[in-house]
Amino acid sequence: MPMRMPMQARGAVARDLWRLLEPIHAVVYFAPEPLEEFKAVGYRGFWMGYFAGRAAPLGHVGADIVHALFYNFAYERVSRAVPAAWDFAPPDEALTARVRGSVRALSRALGPAADSAEVARAAELATRAARSAPFEGRALFAANRSLPVPQEPLAQLWQAATLLREHRGDGHVAALTAAGIAGRESHVLHATASGIPRDVYTPARDFDEAEWTSRRDTLQQRGLIEDGRLSRRGQRLKAQIEERTDQLAATAYDALTISETDELTRLLRPLTHAVVREGDIPLDNAMGLNLRESLDQP
Repeated sequence: MPMRMPMQARGAVARDLWRLLEPIHAVVYFAPEPLEEFKAVGYRGFWMGYFAGRAAPLGHVGADIVHALFYNFAYERVSRAVPAAWDFAPPDEALTARVRGSVRALSRALGPAADSAEVARAAELATRAARSAPFEGRALFAANRSLPVPQEPLAQLWQAATLLREHRGDGHVAALTAAGIAGRESHVLHATASGIPRDVYTPARDFDEAEWTSRRDTLQQRGLIEDGRLSRRGQRLKAQIEERTDQLAATAYDALTISETDELTRLLRPLTHAVVREGDIPLDNAMGLNLRESLDQP
């Protein structure tokens, strides 16, 4: 029987599972093994590998589509990577490289647990949720959903985590757009709300002082930031965006029973803690995720 619980509770479940699944997916960006695999197929530099790997499910796309769907990158950064990346290696090679590198990274972080029954069961539950999630209006999720399901459990778990994070991400973009928060402004809004240092966004999202100040001024003019902090209005809007994101993400888990979502959470927790403790993913990052919470939990 599918999960049935109040909307607020469903949103909390979706947020908890995002915190556990995001680091499993994110090894593809930060661990050395995926970077090695992208380099081996011919991509030049970190950012070409990043955009090629993440955009590959869309096929031979150009900068406009990637910039629109990824939402919060500088257009100049995107346009330097695609479509040029496809001249070095086609999308199918990027897809192979990202899975192979991510599985290598997860295997290193998990050690003997990588081949455990717990990983296989987590992969089964996460894949069922991911494959059943609605994909109308979610272009990046739909592109990833069209890919074959890997047979190897750890690869299957990584792909399910990827599907579920892109499903959530598409919903988050919709919530930001509805709230009138542009992609670049979303970084300033989140950093102000969370206390993430601005200099995290300099290398991660190509912000210089002038652009950061300009985006912050725009939010101040809207009454969302006052004296370097979110105003009450800003706090309400940020809370509404996060709540709506959680609600939209929760639809992915309707295919699971309450006991199955509890089981998935229990199975993922030690796996995620091991990945975070490995140290590949920076604790301060532009993903919107507080990894220190993972380190603090048993």
